[in-house]
Amino acid sequence: MNSDKITKIVLLSASLIILLVSGGMVFSLVKGAIPTFHAFGLNFIISNQWDPSQGKEAYGALPFIAGTIMTSVTALLICLPLSFSTSLFLGEYFKDKKIARVIRLMVDLLAGIPSIVYGLWGFYVLRPLLIDLGLPNQGFGVFTASLILAIMIIPYATSLSNEIITMVPNDLKEAAYSLGATRYEVIFNVIIPSARSGIIAGYILAFGRALGETMAVTMLIGNANVIPTGFFDTGNTMASVIANQFGEADGLKLSSLIAIALLLFLITGIINAIGKLIIKKMA
Repeated sequence: MNSDKITKIVLLSASLIILLVSGGMVFSLVKGAIPTFHAFGLNFIISNQWDPSQGKEAYGALPFIAGTIMTSVTALLICLPLSFSTSLFLGEYFKDKKIARVIRLMVDLLAGIPSIVYGLWGFYVLRPLLIDLGLPNQGFGVFTASLILAIMIIPYATSLSNEIITMVPNDLKEAAYSLGATRYEVIFNVIIPSARSGIIAGYILAFGRALGETMAVTMLIGNANVIPTGFFDTGNTMASVIANQFGEADGLKLSSLIAIALLLFLITGIINAIGKLIIKKMA
């Protein structure tokens, strides 16, 4: 057997393993969620009730879907201008400077910090600062969780965007400069159009990380099983409610938590699919 055939077999086997693992995950989630959808139907998705009382059990995912979307979208909106500006600074304006190398190293280090560390920092440092500024609910809430999420994904998005920006061919930039273009014009007419699909992919990945973040959000959002009516209200996300209640859950409550996990899986998949469509159209 030659090396080409061996390579094909190895690659095919790896692909099949990934497919089997993904299929197994979906199967187990669907199987675990069936009792919930059998009891509540699709009303589970739009219901805002979460009552585990014996004999009065009623479960709905809407509060957690709302909390997840509010925290993740807010975090992405905070992340976008900061990470994009930093990536331009590192990848273009000060590309070969010592300060850029130092900042790039720090960004890479911050991108690899475990989420629990961010959660502890947010709890003991960020939350007291926000309390001093007059934030209600003892500093807990959607806004606090969004801030810590933004701080978490900024290094991630910055690192990916910086790599894409530095990959833009120098020939394109030099050609623009030779025609009399300014640096501003080169950035917005050459670099960004050339790198935009990769930059968007980086932000989609960062958004996906924000959607599924658990521990940092759990420590700061307040863990209230209600739909937040404002950014300073307490709430819960899909990942945080699973982390908080899965260990003690059984029966219909356990099935409801698995159903929330299935919905989170589907939401993440839909967002990634939409992102790929956007990238394909903009490429």
